[in-house]
Amino acid sequence: MSTAAAETGNTPQRVYLETSFLSYLAARPSRDIVVAGHQALTHEWWELHSSRFRVCISGFVLREARRGNPNAARARLERAAGLPLLEIDEETLRLSRRIIESGIISERAEMDAAHVAVAMRHAVEYVLTWNCKHIANAAIQRRLARLATEEGYELPTICTPIELLGRDYTV
Repeated sequence: MSTAAAETGNTPQRVYLETSFLSYLAARPSRDIVVAGHQALTHEWWELHSSRFRVCISGFVLREARRGNPNAARARLERAAGLPLLEIDEETLRLSRRIIESGIISERAEMDAAHVAVAMRHAVEYVLTWNCKHIANAAIQRRLARLATEEGYELPTICTPIELLGRDYTV
């Protein structure tokens, strides 16, 4: 039994893949050393660790994945094909608006608030992202956790693939 399954009985924990994860997974290899490292870690997580979890996305991910260069959009959508979709209901939209109205995530980043809201609404254990400006950001997460509690929800663990690899990277 996997570690994730062991933590929750027999049911593997859920991981919500935010759009940046799919972007790194589907992109052509970058010449930028940092981006290339993120891409490699994304591929490693997908190939070696994703099977330990129930991976899911939402219509918000698909909406974002369709944007931009048509070839890149097609590659992102191919990676997303067949992944379970979390429902976007009125409560999800209300939570997303609440996050924006609170000022934690700006209206310019409304889709980032939507990703957090859908994951909170469906009690997903993890949000996997490379968006460290608005989502995987310690200062923002602290405020999001407080808002989640006020709203009667628990904030999922929001992290990058390196934090969910299940191996030690310390020197």
